[in-house]
Amino acid sequence: MFATQTLWTAVEIFILFVCFYGILVFLRGTRGSGIIKGLFFFLIMGFILTNVMTRLGNLPHLNYVFQNLVTLAAIFMIVVFQPEIRRGLMKIGQNPLVAQFLHTDPGFIPEVVRAVRNMSREKIGALVAIEREADIRSVTEGGVFLDAEVKSELLETIFWPGSALHDGGALIQNGRVSSAGCIFPLTENPQVSRRLGTRHRAAIGISEETDAIAVIVSEETGAISLAHGGKLFRRLHAEEFEQLLRELLTSRPPGGRKAPATVKEAG
Repeated sequence: MFATQTLWTAVEIFILFVCFYGILVFLRGTRGSGIIKGLFFFLIMGFILTNVMTRLGNLPHLNYVFQNLVTLAAIFMIVVFQPEIRRGLMKIGQNPLVAQFLHTDPGFIPEVVRAVRNMSREKIGALVAIEREADIRSVTEGGVFLDAEVKSELLETIFWPGSALHDGGALIQNGRVSSAGCIFPLTENPQVSRRLGTRHRAAIGISEETDAIAVIVSEETGAISLAHGGKLFRRLHAEEFEQLLRELLTSRPPGGRKAPATVKEAG
């Protein structure tokens, strides 16, 4: 009987190990990876200790305390890893098997492409986030409410040097420019080069926190970049940018394109 119980205990420990290993892989490179390692060790050791002691003797109080600690640990994980959990749910929603039912063809794409092309030629820095399924306002700060039709002239005016709104980011929601001059969260991914500019780091950051598409034009070189899912597609030609933007907004996989594992230099 004791041997059977020991076997099932080993099976339970193995299942816990597999679950936590999956979480560690998911959180690898994020600020929560170190915390989850310590929590994983605490829970495993507590689980082993409690199972051994409760099977060797009648210790209901110890078992009660451990069960409550597990509940508190679960609540702690939800609070601490809320951004990572949200990001994981976003990835599920972006899965091709799910996304194939969401084909759309936004009419504002030509206006965005025209504005980006013009700003790239004139080397006007810009940062535009395009909302998909998740609400991007929940992770931005400040900004001036606009609720205007998406027009290339409007976007170029917003980011024209000297404009009061050109330093922030613009949001496109429900096919309209909802606001401008917004502050986006900067990425905390340690693999992203420190030489990368603030606009690019903010674009990666909002693409990590939501499923939004962030468009960047470098004011130094005029290079066009696009961030999505925490990945940065850099130095795109206008035609490449339009194709990639259209593929992402129509929920089709982006033609097998892959972002570099690390960003090597600022755009």
